[in-house]
Amino acid sequence: MQFSGLSQRLVPRIVTSGSVGAGALPRQVWFEAIAFAIVISFFVFISWGMSEMSAPISALKQTPISLGINNLPEYAMRTTLRMLLAVVFSLLFTLAYATLAAKSAKAGQILIPILDILQSVPVLGYISFTVTGFIALFPGSMLGVECAAVFAIFTSQAWNMTFSLYQSLQTTPKDMIEASFVFKLSGWQKFWKMELPYAMPGLIWNTMMSMSGGWFFVVASEAITVGNQQITLPGIGSYIALAIEYKDMHAIGWAICTMTVVILLYDQFLFRPLVAWSDKFRYELTASQDIPRSWVLALFVKSRLRKVLFRPIGWVTHFMLRVRLFKQTGKSFHLSDREAKLFDYLWYALIGLVGVTALRHVIVFLMTSVEWRDIVEVTFLASLTLLRVVVLIIVASCIWVPIGVYIGLRPKAAELIQPLAQFLAAFPANLLFPVAVFAISRYHLNPNIWLSPLMILGTQWYILFNVIAGASAFPNDLREVSRNFRVREWLWWRKVMLPGVFPYYLTGAITASGGAWNASIVAEVVNWGDQSYQAMGLGSYIAQQTREGDFPHIALGVGMMALVVVLFNKFFWRRLYTLTSRKLRFD
Repeated sequence: MQFSGLSQRLVPRIVTSGSVGAGALPRQVWFEAIAFAIVISFFVFISWGMSEMSAPISALKQTPISLGINNLPEYAMRTTLRMLLAVVFSLLFTLAYATLAAKSAKAGQILIPILDILQSVPVLGYISFTVTGFIALFPGSMLGVECAAVFAIFTSQAWNMTFSLYQSLQTTPKDMIEASFVFKLSGWQKFWKMELPYAMPGLIWNTMMSMSGGWFFVVASEAITVGNQQITLPGIGSYIALAIEYKDMHAIGWAICTMTVVILLYDQFLFRPLVAWSDKFRYELTASQDIPRSWVLALFVKSRLRKVLFRPIGWVTHFMLRVRLFKQTGKSFHLSDREAKLFDYLWYALIGLVGVTALRHVIVFLMTSVEWRDIVEVTFLASLTLLRVVVLIIVASCIWVPIGVYIGLRPKAAELIQPLAQFLAAFPANLLFPVAVFAISRYHLNPNIWLSPLMILGTQWYILFNVIAGASAFPNDLREVSRNFRVREWLWWRKVMLPGVFPYYLTGAITASGGAWNASIVAEVVNWGDQSYQAMGLGSYIAQQTREGDFPHIALGVGMMALVVVLFNKFFWRRLYTLTSRKLRFD
């Protein structure tokens, strides 16, 4: 079995034999120099970015956003730093939240519905209610506004990663679980040595998707407008917002070129090394001959600088894996049947009490802040947006599932397509506003229909990336068995590949549908200079109320969106999740 523990894979080992030859010394020096330059550049970038983020807030007025091309490198670095910080916080959130939800059935009964609500709340909804709070935490400093922007980007990244890890923990093969008991691993050791490595390929691909998906909402997170309060942070997002306001196509073209360069850089220096590294954790009996590669990973493996950098991480990892926390007993609780029933009654009574309290506050809010005609209107608008989301998810699934399987089974193809897919996933819908406005006005199209594709523009890639992750993690021995038994064409899809990638597809479809609801706020209202088109829907309603600063109606729209998403997930997606965890797993 190729799969092995995380403790053996966190730090790659170098096997040396004999002394270094005279001809090998210059090459090794180059390895060390390039690795040192990469590391130093990273630390300089972090220190510069943090100093800029903690500058006085008055600096925003002194240096307003400019469409000059020479400003784009600085704007790109500022945006990239915000997105990297959001990814780090998203990863920490994912490890804690998804693990607790998967390990505790009772905690999962609350945490997963809450996660459905969190992913359904649009980015503008978070910004509307958090900007003032973050500014109050750091008065007079730009750090408060930066925290609000990072938090907004975090809300577009974390939920996808959390669903990915939760799905992997729910479908961990039974023989791995049995092996953990045989080797007497504690719950802590089982998670770090078996469960997390098994989930690593899917988690890395979803992290990649989350990073790209953050670009989709970067305009809303950097050019913040809530009521009479307007805050613009230096970055690619605010640059794009200003270019749209002035109808400057040349500036938009330069922004697209800058985004392309940034995506290629973090693909080469971050995600491609991670994808190549995560191939070590594939769960299979026979190794594939076609494996992903990364020149950056190979460089650091050959560099002695890696030993210095990663030795402390290796010590910490070794210590963590030796700690025997959460002893496994085969049972969740040492309670008698009567005590277990009493505990269940108390638990559900607590949930009911919280639910009744929340319902009371909702009723009070509805009775005092909004009218019944507002509720009827919002319900109708939510049904229109729901119809758009369902149709778009079906169309996107039919297109991207076969393509994702093809790419995932061919690592060399994935290396070529990965940067392109990241760029397409990162492409903000705002950049297509000129095309949408021109087409609608020129051909007298119906905005209710032709603005809908903008909703799925950035979220369809959740399906593609998750299917690629599922196909990449598909055991090679099962592929060989199907090939030996000549299972082909539709039978191969129905009996082999679709069941294998379905858990991953399900994660992608859930996050894609939640992302489509989020994107409706951007896609259902299109502005290009003084021209504007609007589609009827819940997204355009929330966008309009946000511009007016009407917080009661913002809360009504966001609450209705959360309610529809939670109900749809509860009665459709969760049932598929249950089917997946029971029947579609490698045992």
